[in-house]
Amino acid sequence: MSVLLRVHDLAVAYGHIEAVKNASFHLDSGEITALVGANGAGKSTTLLALSGLLRAASGSIIFEDEDISRLSPHEIVRRGIVQVAEGRAILTTLSVGENLALGAYTRKDKAGIDASLEQVFHLFPLLKDRLGQYAGNLSGGEQQMLAIGRALMAKPRLLLLDEPSMGLAPILVQEIFRTLVEINRSGLTILLVEQNVRQALRIARHGYVIETGRIVLADSGENLLGNPRVIEAYLGA
Repeated sequence: MSVLLRVHDLAVAYGHIEAVKNASFHLDSGEITALVGANGAGKSTTLLALSGLLRAASGSIIFEDEDISRLSPHEIVRRGIVQVAEGRAILTTLSVGENLALGAYTRKDKAGIDASLEQVFHLFPLLKDRLGQYAGNLSGGEQQMLAIGRALMAKPRLLLLDEPSMGLAPILVQEIFRTLVEINRSGLTILLVEQNVRQALRIARHGYVIETGRIVLADSGENLLGNPRVIEAYLGA
């Protein structure tokens, strides 16, 4: 299995507060990797650094043999790294169709864009029925579908997901996770940040546990589910 992204000694700070401390991990191409931990552990900060929305204080982020740690967010998107933000960040005053079209703003290949749109409709048929509806009128689960669909319109090679189950009813959480597995089967690499540790590790091939900005455990998702430290801290047993 080839390595798509390698992070080495990543440090990210908010002023004098170091939120991520010398974190090192890698993502294998075509796999789902979970980054789990408590609230405030540094999960979202790590994703923001990978997206270029926060500048790393030190360390390197290597994507396909290129150090992208100093690139702007739009340059990182053009290289194939796309993030679905916590809270979805859809444009509520635009229609579903307009939100999806914005996801493809870096692309010029009309046939490819049409194919991506059909993929989104296959994954989320409900969005096709809501194309002209204001995104702000969608339910929370529908908005999450739209956020993922918009990201897929950019034709990513690496999809970063920040808390996709947040605020959703359990039945919708199951649906979102099933869809992520289907997306991954198409070959897309996924880095999943998720407080629902059990669900995340169930679908992840590999997992990392981050605590107070440091990676403290790394193993297969299956092994982490059975790790006593993970069970005690995150699985309520």
